[in-house]
Amino acid sequence: MTPEELVRGAIVVAIFLLIAFPVHEFSHAWAAYRLGDSTARYQGRLTLNPIAHFDPLGGTMLAISILFLGFGFGWAKPTPVNPYNLRYGRRGEAIVALAGPLSNLVMAIAVAIPLRIIQADAGLSAAVAGNGIASFTFDVGVTFVVVAVLLLVFNLLPIPPLDGSAVLSLGFAPETARRYQGFLRSTPMLGWIGMFAAWHLFDVLFDPIFTAAASLLYPGVTYG
Repeated sequence: MTPEELVRGAIVVAIFLLIAFPVHEFSHAWAAYRLGDSTARYQGRLTLNPIAHFDPLGGTMLAISILFLGFGFGWAKPTPVNPYNLRYGRRGEAIVALAGPLSNLVMAIAVAIPLRIIQADAGLSAAVAGNGIASFTFDVGVTFVVVAVLLLVFNLLPIPPLDGSAVLSLGFAPETARRYQGFLRSTPMLGWIGMFAAWHLFDVLFDPIFTAAASLLYPGVTYG
């Protein structure tokens, strides 16, 4: 790995661990708190502090996979939510689940707008390209959009323990949904299986969806 690739990988890891993961998990905690569940707040998770959301194993795997294996696989500490405290029943659970991916969408749009403005102005684009610091910052912004869209699309896959599985259960009959959610909570190993299955599915089938979503925000973005 060249020094340039190492720096680029370190930037991606930093974006995940310091911004994308904390904002994603904070959004889950904030949505749950607004809907009546203070579990995350009592456990110190209603914060943007990256330390509160850092999972040692997930963070280590993310760093190793990005820096040495050429892909990213890791996770933050899951946000604790007591569904029995939430208003609106299963709809409340779905809202909490969607809060994380929606935060990734908001972050991607917020960073993509100035990037598109710079790109659309020939003079401004040339000035950025001609300045080392500005060009580096611009590239970091593009990387941030890629990371945010990746988390958005990946977390919406309807595979446990991803957020999309909670949204999927909203379409089940009440009794089926209760059994489904209970099964997910009582089978930790399913989370590992689900994460690897989701990543494989994402890598094989969802590249076009990811690339299309990212390209809407910033042209020319690809994945894989």
